[in-house]
Amino acid sequence: MKVLLTGGAGYLGSTTAKALEQAGHTPVILDSLVTGPHAFVRDRIFYEGDIADRALLARIVEEHPDIEATVHMAAMILVPESVQQPYTYYQNNVAKSLELFDTLTALGKPRVLFSSSASLYATKDGFEVLESDPLAPGSPYARTKRVMEWALIDLAAATDLRAVILRYFNPIGSDPDLESGIYAKEPSHVLGQLVLAARGLKDAFTITGTDLPTRDGTGIRDYLHVWDLAQAHVAAVEGFDTIIEAEGAPSAVLNVGTGDGTTVRELVAMFEEVYGAEVPLAEGPPRPGDAVGAFANVDKIRDVIGWEAQLSVKEAIASALAWADKRESILGYE
Repeated sequence: MKVLLTGGAGYLGSTTAKALEQAGHTPVILDSLVTGPHAFVRDRIFYEGDIADRALLARIVEEHPDIEATVHMAAMILVPESVQQPYTYYQNNVAKSLELFDTLTALGKPRVLFSSSASLYATKDGFEVLESDPLAPGSPYARTKRVMEWALIDLAAATDLRAVILRYFNPIGSDPDLESGIYAKEPSHVLGQLVLAARGLKDAFTITGTDLPTRDGTGIRDYLHVWDLAQAHVAAVEGFDTIIEAEGAPSAVLNVGTGDGTTVRELVAMFEEVYGAEVPLAEGPPRPGDAVGAFANVDKIRDVIGWEAQLSVKEAIASALAWADKRESILGYE
């Protein structure tokens, strides 16, 4: 099938585009290239523009009337930045997404998969969270995702739109063929920071938060290989109607994770094992908007569409290190 993929030039979007292609589908990329590099588009069908551009969306659908679903990944995603620039985050992640969804519905393309976030979940004893568990988004970024979940639920109830909401946990690693990966020169996420420290591009890796209520005082996350996340999108696109039917409602929420939690100290230990050397470390307070963390209960996605993560955290670390060695040849910078 043909799938419209917003944010398809980004880290997650380009990897998902590749997984869709390998499964026999055709991604149609819509990306503003404000952050995602053009190199990640490769030779795919590509439209440069804004997700809120109604005329552009109409042209895309006119030129590709066989689009059967939209995977909406385009968003601003940096938690500390969202604390500093909440207006920009609400404008881009909420207002523009509403324009996209309304236009798609009017154009007769109402099947939407939405990239949401595990950062919505409230802290819970044991840290394993179900889709039905309480939510307490702790940053403007997380709140934009929650607002869009509400909007999709309401739109689906009132219109022809049908929505599958995927709550991502913590994607790490690279495309297995090393054609795409983290592109920011100084990535903010934990694995990217570890790679920089290991390669001497920063003085030390800083563990942000050391007295949290976890087994070793550091934040806990469900680290998911980005290729597994991409495969989850393929399964969700192919099983879209099955998900909606199983839910018995016009919208559904699914966790996408491994089902296991790893603390930051445990991740550092695994990284050092894979890398073969120690990484210089420092400690500091949690960043603005940081959450204690959680890991996914993945029973629902497994039971409904049969998807399960296949790759390990160590495999993701190895792929991230390999990508760091190759990134300059693709993007022109380390």
